[in-house]
Amino acid sequence: MQVLLPPGWPRPKGYSNGVAASGRMVFIAGMIGWDAHGVFHTDDFAGQVRQALQNVMDVLKESGGKPEHIVRMTWYVTDKREYLAAGREVGAIFRELVGSYNAAMTAVEVKALIEDRAKVEIEVTAVVPQ
Repeated sequence: MQVLLPPGWPRPKGYSNGVAASGRMVFIAGMIGWDAHGVFHTDDFAGQVRQALQNVMDVLKESGGKPEHIVRMTWYVTDKREYLAAGREVGAIFRELVGSYNAAMTAVEVKALIEDRAKVEIEVTAVVPQ
C-alpha cells in the first residue's frame, strides 16, 4: 500500500487523503452495532462503534485479510456531535480492534440509518495481497 500525500500538504491525523494498492479487492458492506445475530447490546455510540468494527474485522478475516489491508473506510453517523464527543473513546476502540494505519477515510452525518437503533454504519474496502 502506498499512501498518497501531495507535496506541501500536511499529513492528516488518523487517516490518509489517498491510498494506492494492488491485490485481491475485498468489499465489506456497511456494518452496524449489532451482533452476528442482529441483536443490539447497547445504544451507546462508542459501544456500537466497537461492535460495528468487530463485525468489519470478522468479515475481513474471513477474506484472509488483516486490518493493515484496509484501504478505505466510510463511516455514516446519525449525530456528528455524538461522534465528536465520543472521539477519544472511539479512537481507543479503533486502535484496539484495527490498529494504526493509513486508510483513506470519510465520515458523513446522515439523517437516519435503515435500522432505527443504529447510530453508526461502517463500510470498508480492503486490498489483500495475492
